[in-house]
Amino acid sequence: METIGRDLREMQRIPLAESHVAALRAIGAEKHYPAGTFLVHAGDPADRFVYVEAGEIEVVNPFTNERHLPSTLGPTQFMGEISFLNGGVWSMPMRASADTIVTEVPRPEMLRLMSEVPEMSDIIITVLAARRRRQLDSHDGTLVLLGEEDDRSVRRIAEFASRNRLPYRSYPLGSPEAASVARSCSISSERPAVIFGRDIVVTEPTPAKVARLLGLDYNLVDDEAFDVLIVGGGPAGVAAGVYAGAEGLRALVIEDVAIGGQAGTSSRIENYMGFPTGISGADLVWRGEVQAMKFGTRFAMPRRVAKLERLEDGSFCATFDNGRRVRGQAVVVATGVQYRRLPIERLEAFEGAGIYYAATEIEARYCRNAETIIIGGGNSAGQAAMYLSRSARHVRLLVRGQSLATSMSNYLSSRLEADPGITIEYGAEVTTLHGDDHLDAVTIRNVADGTMRTISTCAVFVMVGAAPNTGWLSGLIELDGHGFVLTGDAIGARSPYATSHPGIFAVGDVRANSVKRVAASVGEGSVVISKVWEHVRT
Repeated sequence: METIGRDLREMQRIPLAESHVAALRAIGAEKHYPAGTFLVHAGDPADRFVYVEAGEIEVVNPFTNERHLPSTLGPTQFMGEISFLNGGVWSMPMRASADTIVTEVPRPEMLRLMSEVPEMSDIIITVLAARRRRQLDSHDGTLVLLGEEDDRSVRRIAEFASRNRLPYRSYPLGSPEAASVARSCSISSERPAVIFGRDIVVTEPTPAKVARLLGLDYNLVDDEAFDVLIVGGGPAGVAAGVYAGAEGLRALVIEDVAIGGQAGTSSRIENYMGFPTGISGADLVWRGEVQAMKFGTRFAMPRRVAKLERLEDGSFCATFDNGRRVRGQAVVVATGVQYRRLPIERLEAFEGAGIYYAATEIEARYCRNAETIIIGGGNSAGQAAMYLSRSARHVRLLVRGQSLATSMSNYLSSRLEADPGITIEYGAEVTTLHGDDHLDAVTIRNVADGTMRTISTCAVFVMVGAAPNTGWLSGLIELDGHGFVLTGDAIGARSPYATSHPGIFAVGDVRANSVKRVAASVGEGSVVISKVWEHVRT
């Protein structure tokens, strides 16, 4: 299955061409670092590109201050992480292990050079993506979690980091690794904790706090102006970000949870053209995010738009839930849908402690060797069942209807039926949840005859229904009876993506009568930018 980048260990090293190096030297400055000097610390802004002219640079373990990897960077190589593209921060410290001379290029000038020299850009981005893959594969980052399995707030950080392809390490309480990290930070090894480096222990951890440490919660200037605000970071929103940047529009993609949206929770997409062996939704959209950043599109998350207003000059003002605001000449609504909360007593109390709405690597760990239940009959539910069957003792798929034919792709339903580790129960629904702090069991009702039975389980995945995320639109545009955005012929607009309000467009799952597939969302997000460009320029 495809992933976010190539395997760094197997890559053939391709050095920058002489012309590339000459261009770097022309706009950069030479600097000298004596042996033992730190070039960057974890959390420092990734605000420059560093090309090694002479000497040696090593990655440093932030907890022990020792060399972290056996390999180092030498002449003709360069420092850098994928966070360089979006102005994030360094995730690991870097130190000169010998007297070192480098050429440093400020980030804005380097991004401009990369846009002008695509051959150099390809080499750099390929290496940066491979470095991020190595960090993810080895769970190697400055962000460390203690007690993920025991604490719901720590678990939320793990889910946030995992879905956004951010490297982190996680140790169970009582393990030698947890004790070592806790000792280096002078904290108790028996209590859950979120740690960044050795000096920062996050109190009352939230995704927003961690995002600030990782440089994701960008410091937008209040009332900062953009050509287009793209609200939603799923496939449609990211595709719009790619094409907006490519067309020279100043674009901001705003996402409140994780880049990838609902598609980011899909463990394996096999019917998207170009990936015959499949790719996870999170990896697919992450690739698009990197493309968009290469073209200058900015991303802000986790940020939720609470309200949208039309200003007197015809532009739009989006107000975040923290009160900050940004402005745009046009708005692309790409907020997608979310799974509905089922009307089951105590459902909300068990969310994150047995009730889940995504089936990623994180959730798969929570139900290892256990009975697992999935509620839903769509492709997302089918993909989750296939993925979780690798780690769960048994997967039970509950479908309220009597067939999957109208809701799930044939290739997927056929695999489910053939898998001995998966049972499909038609005409079944969950009525009761059992447990104290964590889910222990559920009661399942047969719709046809009303019979009940209770099954022990620690994990139920709810993947049913689709509620559009349109409450923030403040009545500016027309919606259908279910809350989906009306566009095109339905409101007399010439573009199939134009809404009832000029300058506001809608794409992807949030649009009424759209095809709820990743490929369709990507296509709509790509095509809509031509109309956005016309609106902004005229």
